[in-house]
Amino acid sequence: MFSVTDYLDLNQIEHRTLFDNSTQIWDALKQIGSYLQFRLRPGMHGRLLGQPYVGPAVFVGEGTVIENGATLKGPAWIGNNCEIRSGCYVRENVIVGDNVVMGNSCEFKNCIVFNAAQIPHFSYVGDSILGYKAHLGAGVILSNVKLDGTEIFVRAGSQVIATGLRKFGAIIGDRTEIGSNAVINPGSILGRDSMVYPLSRFSGVLPGNTILKSRQEVQPIPRA
Repeated sequence: MFSVTDYLDLNQIEHRTLFDNSTQIWDALKQIGSYLQFRLRPGMHGRLLGQPYVGPAVFVGEGTVIENGATLKGPAWIGNNCEIRSGCYVRENVIVGDNVVMGNSCEFKNCIVFNAAQIPHFSYVGDSILGYKAHLGAGVILSNVKLDGTEIFVRAGSQVIATGLRKFGAIIGDRTEIGSNAVINPGSILGRDSMVYPLSRFSGVLPGNTILKSRQEVQPIPRA
């Protein structure tokens, strides 16, 4: 039902074989650890500014700049010409394409980030996939665990689909924009070229080429 190519351009990631056996698009999240275990060849081919921490199980491509204060714990595979800003925290099992911006106070864990995606400020990306040129505004959170810690289901209309995952954030389609301080709840899927207004809270499946509006009533009250 949730085909990979309906949401993601596999020509925009070097690691497209991650999706070879994916019946559902989120199945690739289950493969990241083993993929890195067998294919990762650590190496530093980028440029360090100051003294960021880069762990022993990290590959960094040519032209990538890692600023002072960033932490790349790994295992992680970072592509070419990326910008990893001060305060960025890359945890275990992270795969990043080329020309990606990973910003200050952003945390990444068990995720796949396609080419030219931008996550520039104060975001959490856990157990998620971000498509080509996807953009997260400041403070966007991709929540990946239910409060009760149980299995996450994808809810599409009247259908409820088991994922087999206790940790699963979101699938963000190519060129999708999410406004500042939005929260995307576990198991959400956002189609290509969609847009989510700032301060929104979303669960479920958002079709491609759709704008999700969130209106907040503001009432000025004179001070006594």
